[in-house]
Amino acid sequence: MSTFQAPKGTYDLTPPDSAKFLAVREAISAPLRDSGYGYIETPGFEDVELFARGVGESTDIVTKEMYTLTTKGGAELALRPEGTASVLRAALEANLHKAGNLPVKLWYSGSYYRYERPQKGRYRHFSQVGAEAIGTEDPVLDAELIILADQAYRSLGLRQFRILLNSLGDKECRPVYREALQTFLRDLDLDEETRRRIEINPLRVLDDKRPDVQKQLTDAPKLRDYLCDACKAYHEEVRALLTAAGVVYEDDEKLVRGLDYYTRTTFEFVHDGLGSQSAVGGGGRYDGLSEMIGGPALPSVGWALGVDRTVLALEAEGVELDIPATTSVYAVPLGEEARRALFAVVTELRRAGIAADFAFGGRGLKGAMKSANRSGARFTLVAGERDLAEGVVQLKDMESGEQSAVPLAEVVAELTKRLG
Repeated sequence: MSTFQAPKGTYDLTPPDSAKFLAVREAISAPLRDSGYGYIETPGFEDVELFARGVGESTDIVTKEMYTLTTKGGAELALRPEGTASVLRAALEANLHKAGNLPVKLWYSGSYYRYERPQKGRYRHFSQVGAEAIGTEDPVLDAELIILADQAYRSLGLRQFRILLNSLGDKECRPVYREALQTFLRDLDLDEETRRRIEINPLRVLDDKRPDVQKQLTDAPKLRDYLCDACKAYHEEVRALLTAAGVVYEDDEKLVRGLDYYTRTTFEFVHDGLGSQSAVGGGGRYDGLSEMIGGPALPSVGWALGVDRTVLALEAEGVELDIPATTSVYAVPLGEEARRALFAVVTELRRAGIAADFAFGGRGLKGAMKSANRSGARFTLVAGERDLAEGVVQLKDMESGEQSAVPLAEVVAELTKRLG
């Protein structure tokens, strides 16, 4: 056993389980790629101020959970705790918003880092696939993103997830609600840290998961009662578009999300089979974030879905993904001459786009055939000195058990035909 282990709160992805994660990433990104979203990749660390301004100085992410470091040159950096601020920063830096086509539609996949108390479904290193539509204020865009996430989950076979939906208002109506909420919260029995939060971002108190806090919030003012006419109309249009698309959602007037930048539409995907860490993804509209980080006004909307939590949701529902075998053909040489001949065939198969593997190490027939079975290959090629003398290899169908001699010069063409 190695002297070293993965750091606390992290995990390694190793075969065969890693194939699930790859399949989930592919399924989540596929609807995005089909809808005009281009891939973007950002550094794993950014200027600390990007997250302090964008995510919010009062959030747990910034105050408690960011991994920060000081470079030799004195710069303060942070491992990225979320994707939106980084993606928007990169889009602004590359002037994507000036290219003429708005919204700028981007998707990304990567690792993120938060110093949290490790538990099932909550890790210090985790993986997400996200999407951002930058530069356009349109309820159709909000609905599109929710529909695409719903489509991705359903394509994986998930059925027991719920979509929670709310509106957080905008810069016109939210200040009025903020004041009413602060007045209500100041009279509650809350700890000092939560009281400080009341003055900085009172909506975050509504997101507090502690039962003793939630009990006191029963009669809190409802944001829906303070929405301006424009925000009400916007939200109703999002709801109508989702309903017309057959996407089932639940109105949740307490849904706030944990980041300061959200405005208007906010949503969360939850799965009740995951226990306390029920959120598998979420997002919303963030019309003021660009200005917060020094850019122009660019109303935007996006989401991020957790890959690890999606895998847990699949396991909770007992969904088995149809993951194809990584190997289609497995070559078993018997003797040194056969090793050279079959390795040449394997190389040719790979160049023809056929997944092929080889019995390395000079193992005997019995051990090599066990490896062929474990590989999941549909066909096995076996050749010894007598086969080569006759100019053939033995082609075995691992499903039917049928075996036949195929001319060595024709084996690639034969396998190409059989594998379609």
